[in-house]
Amino acid sequence: MDLSDAALLLVAGLAAGTVNAVAGGGSLITFPALIGVGLPPVAANVSNSVAVCPGYLASVAGSWRDLPPRRTVLALLPTALLGTTVGALLLLNTPARAFELVVPFLVLGATAVLAFQDPLRRLVGHPRDLGARRRVVTLQAMVLLGTVYGGYFGAALGVMLIAGLALVLDETLARVAALKNLLSAVVGLTTVGIFAAFGPLNWAAVAVVAPATLVGGYVGARLVRRLPPVVLKSLIVVFGTVIGGYLLHRALR
Repeated sequence: MDLSDAALLLVAGLAAGTVNAVAGGGSLITFPALIGVGLPPVAANVSNSVAVCPGYLASVAGSWRDLPPRRTVLALLPTALLGTTVGALLLLNTPARAFELVVPFLVLGATAVLAFQDPLRRLVGHPRDLGARRRVVTLQAMVLLGTVYGGYFGAALGVMLIAGLALVLDETLARVAALKNLLSAVVGLTTVGIFAAFGPLNWAAVAVVAPATLVGGYVGARLVRRLPPVVLKSLIVVFGTVIGGYLLHRALR
């Protein structure tokens, strides 16, 4: 890796950490950058998953005070751990092509759920009107599906988590974003353990990108607390649409 490669990865890491904290999808910045410096796709995906983890941790530090009640958070952590493990093992043991074709539609679908959140709530019921058991089961299912995806690929994980969580949680968008940051950190830490042991990691690339995402993640989390809910939601919807379109173009070309 020469200085120009390192500079590219440093800038990509800073941008990705900030974007992950605000809306999710920062891997769509670092993943192409890793491909651009010469890593094969699987090695780039694995290295990217490990490298963005510090940014998730910084986002948690920056949004800790906005987390929902502790009981809600603790109940979701085992589900997130299980889902991430399943997704990471799928990545290491199955062909990626079929899932690559599905991913764009998952991202675009998640973005549409967030964009049309209010009409969907009127259709399926507002969270406060759901029974306690149904609310818990739906929330756990959302987290399981989101973290399986995160363990497998991870790009736009934040968009998908926010879309699902906002539909079933009666919380402010800032609180939903804080929970998204924590779940993303669980995904990151779990994939670090699995990919460090079994994946084709490029540690030089990780060493450049990881500290940059750490700085970007903290800055982005602080920014979220200052954005009006309508602006934050609009940014996430726009970014999710762009990510989904990019992934669809990439899968079909």
